[in-house]
Amino acid sequence: MNFSLSAEQTGLRDEIVSFARAELNPGAAERDRDQVFSRDLWARCGALRLQGLLVPQDYGGRGLDPLSAVLAIEALGYGSSDGGLNFAICAHLLACAVPIWKHGSAEQRQRYLPGMSNGTLIAANAMTEPAAGSDAFALATRATPDGTGFRITGQKTFVSNGPVADLIVAYAATDSARGYHGGVTAFLVPRDSPGVRAGPRVDKVSLRSCEMSDIIFDDAYVSGDAVLGKVGGGSTIFVQSMDWERSCLVALHVGTMERLLEASIAHARTRRLSGQAIGKIQAVSNRIVDMKVRLEAARLLTYRAASLLEGRRDIGIGASITKLFASESLLSTAQDAMRTLGGYGVLAENETERALRDALASTLYSGTSDVQRNIIARWLGL
Repeated sequence: MNFSLSAEQTGLRDEIVSFARAELNPGAAERDRDQVFSRDLWARCGALRLQGLLVPQDYGGRGLDPLSAVLAIEALGYGSSDGGLNFAICAHLLACAVPIWKHGSAEQRQRYLPGMSNGTLIAANAMTEPAAGSDAFALATRATPDGTGFRITGQKTFVSNGPVADLIVAYAATDSARGYHGGVTAFLVPRDSPGVRAGPRVDKVSLRSCEMSDIIFDDAYVSGDAVLGKVGGGSTIFVQSMDWERSCLVALHVGTMERLLEASIAHARTRRLSGQAIGKIQAVSNRIVDMKVRLEAARLLTYRAASLLEGRRDIGIGASITKLFASESLLSTAQDAMRTLGGYGVLAENETERALRDALASTLYSGTSDVQRNIIARWLGL
């Protein structure tokens, strides 16, 4: 596959890198320390339609093809050291905006996508539950018919953007007899709906400027037009959204790995030991070479997965391979960057320690590395 960038794609990358460095990096360490989500920065990102990269222009987005969107997300990961904000944007775009674009009615798209693209609205995906994380078949949240609508009861956990969300894309069981396949429905639930509330903000080690909480549905009523897609079609929507998230969100990892590689090279060229730059020490140079190899392999996997999103039925295995490799490569690269920088790498004023903490979560969200291996094994007939 030829992944040569067009002039438009190069210009898009340069635009986002310049924006991120100028607007998102100042105060990033302080926001991480204080676990602060910045709605102001969210709005600035919305002015560039970063939250609507894939949303058609008719609905207020940038209307990019998947590969161009991945290039934009990579540029965000490279230019911005605010890993929490970067993640919040991608969770909103890939697990919320994409499902509405793909499965929403014309009225739902018009109601939500413009605000989701321009930063007016924040969305959160609510699938994981206290006893149903990697096992979506154990879904306990229920939606029971009530007149022309539904009553939703249950608790979702680890909801990224939960405390600040205006809209919840929630999954609930509507037919226990049919189980996950055919018995789960996706709903678009405004955060201010009666019976919907967010739990306390979660204190976490990674992605600290992306706020997370439980979302509780206490007999919350939604009208029939809150159904996304069709009743019983939630599993299809969720699986597709995970394919998009696993294929595209990891472009953030690619951008971050490139930034960490550059910082490691710069340090290895200038830090001296026994009169020579530490980059001349084979143990250090080999480690940096491994960082470069992982970066290039992860980039090619990500570009390939993105290019196949719209046209391949077997994207699931490619998405899982990409997610598994890119997330574990990010963690290894962040560890290698810290080893290379030594004592400087652990200082809070240096973004390397923050990147390492953020990388810890990358092997967990969108399905853990073990879950990705299970998916790949099933595709292989094992």
